[in-house]
Amino acid sequence: MHVRVSTRRNKDGAAVRYLQLTHNEWDPTTKTSRPKVLHSFGREDQLDRDAIKRLVASLTRLLDPATALTGSQAPGAAGLAFTSSRPVGGTLVLDALWRRLGIDTVMTRLLTGRKRDPRTERVLFALVANRALAPGSKLAAAGWVNRRAHIDGLAETSDDACYRAMDWLLDIAPDLEREVFWQVATLLDHEVDLLFFDTTSTYFQTDEPDDPLARDVRGRPVPDQDPGDGDGDGDGDGDGDGEDTGGGVGFRTYGKSKDSRDDLPQVVIGMAVTRAGIPVRVWCWPGNTTDSALIRQAREDMRDWTLARVMWVADRGFSSTQNRRELRRGGGHYIIGEKLRSGSAEATAALSRQGRYSHVRDNLQVKEVKIAADERFVICFNPEQAERDAALREVMVGKLTALIADTDRLTVTKRAELRGRISTMPGLNRFLRVTPKGLLRVDRKKIAGEVNLDGKYLLRCSDPHLSAEDIALGYKQLLQVERGWRDMKTTLELRPVYHRLEERIRAHVILCWLALLLVRIVETTTGATWNRVREDLQDLHVGTFTGPAGTFRQRTELTTAQRDILAKLDINAPKKIIELGPATTL
Repeated sequence: MHVRVSTRRNKDGAAVRYLQLTHNEWDPTTKTSRPKVLHSFGREDQLDRDAIKRLVASLTRLLDPATALTGSQAPGAAGLAFTSSRPVGGTLVLDALWRRLGIDTVMTRLLTGRKRDPRTERVLFALVANRALAPGSKLAAAGWVNRRAHIDGLAETSDDACYRAMDWLLDIAPDLEREVFWQVATLLDHEVDLLFFDTTSTYFQTDEPDDPLARDVRGRPVPDQDPGDGDGDGDGDGDGDGEDTGGGVGFRTYGKSKDSRDDLPQVVIGMAVTRAGIPVRVWCWPGNTTDSALIRQAREDMRDWTLARVMWVADRGFSSTQNRRELRRGGGHYIIGEKLRSGSAEATAALSRQGRYSHVRDNLQVKEVKIAADERFVICFNPEQAERDAALREVMVGKLTALIADTDRLTVTKRAELRGRISTMPGLNRFLRVTPKGLLRVDRKKIAGEVNLDGKYLLRCSDPHLSAEDIALGYKQLLQVERGWRDMKTTLELRPVYHRLEERIRAHVILCWLALLLVRIVETTTGATWNRVREDLQDLHVGTFTGPAGTFRQRTELTTAQRDILAKLDINAPKKIIELGPATTL
């Protein structure tokens, strides 16, 4: 049984094609096979295709599933096998944003004329996508590409190719960072005049720090130079303010850990983020680099990009006089948090000033106080946070009261032991008072002082033109950076770092930054968390079918959630048939 096409001429002489369903029957008289017309579909240009689909569906219901599938195959499709299914939604979206930012174009241009594998750009994208979708070691990433992911233009790779691509990434990092920054500023229309800067550290499970190396002012190794030729301060920044390690420092070395692991070598990482939460640049320094060195390099690097005006926003860890002086060099300005409990003259003066708070928005109230001529101070107050602070203090005081009850009867030694245990509990130790005779008491004066600090924090700003509201809101957005560190360490699994060479560690940090960049663009555009978006996207699969005639790959049908994500990101839905070609071996 087959479809027969016949051609006739109309009255104008034009050829008209007619379609008929025919079946060959044997004629015993003529001893030949003659076609018998079972159904005429009429003219081809007037064919009712919907009616044909309904007819096929009706006939298919009469067959068992296996027979129906076989009957639906085209001639020559016998032996077609469904060989694999891989998620494609996540890599498709990340690749579209990768290309929109022009990262592929920059890498392709920088690859021109170099003796590099032309697939290096694809390998680097695969490593970035792997961090966002299924983070692991580079060996695991190669296996993920080969067996569990569909990446356009990269059917397979190896861990060796991944390492070579990372080495090249570090070479092109300055050009790539500059291009990404301006693409974020122009193509994505994000404001970059207000940059939030913060640092974190990541530790390594190793017993010994790296061997000391002489380093330049940016913390990078100086080639062919003995460590003893350095400045002798050991911080690698050339300013003599670090720990003395004999004139050089290893990349992974001991420092003040933000993960409370001072016992392990670490590196320090800095990040600049826009007010919308988009990370635009990342830095990596030896583990004992000082805040002043971090601030200086970050400020000078951003100045090299000829930004007209940059307002730096940093947390209380950068409030030293030297750091503030560095940020103001070259006409820059800052918004920095000030420790209210530090007992500094500024904090004491700010709290003693009278005045009313102005309501800004939501639960934020602000009050500007006059303390210095060259700096402005703004006290921020959150009534809800004040209630939480009071409730938490009540719990802490209650625990402390129960803990020291009847301790007057204890011996001096036992009280000293209890005092030592309480000293390891910051929440309780804050409200403990020890009398001259060694008795343990709740410090009521300390509690009264804490009540005055509930829900408050102090900001200092060098810009004379910003309103108190803008200063408060600008600092509040610093949470975007802190969230970036949290996501980089958890969702993208910055740690553990499966590398020991400095170059590879630096390249690994850049890969994490690029992944966070793409993730943040998805989140700010869709209004959903990356975990939720990733879950929806990874339900979109591409199936691979192979047979004697070749191989083709076809995606599953798009869900409503997937269509909504693609629409918000302005990304075209992938074609149903993603690939069609000769048989290949995966």
